[in-house]
Amino acid sequence: MFIMERTGKKKACPRRSFTPEFKAAIVELCRRRSVGRVAKDFDLTEIAVRGWVRQAEGDVGDRDGPISGERLVDRFRGDAHGRVIAR
Repeated sequence: MFIMERTGKKKACPRRSFTPEFKAAIVELCRRRSVGRVAKDFDLTEIAVRGWVRQAEGDVGDRDGPISGERLVDRFRGDAHGRVIAR
């Protein structure tokens, strides 16, 4: 009789990182093709690609949502006493 043995948890793949230029190129492709298709073609998760698209839309003001660090710094500047003032 064959008994499958459990070898424990499946090892996680190391987390990949992508350059801002790569992310921008992927976002641009998503304007012409579906997010799912782009994600599949580049072996990415749809969740990651949708996040990049959402981030890009927030950066250009097309959508309320998260904005990148540089835009966040521009939007919120401190006054002479270090208090944050929203623009």
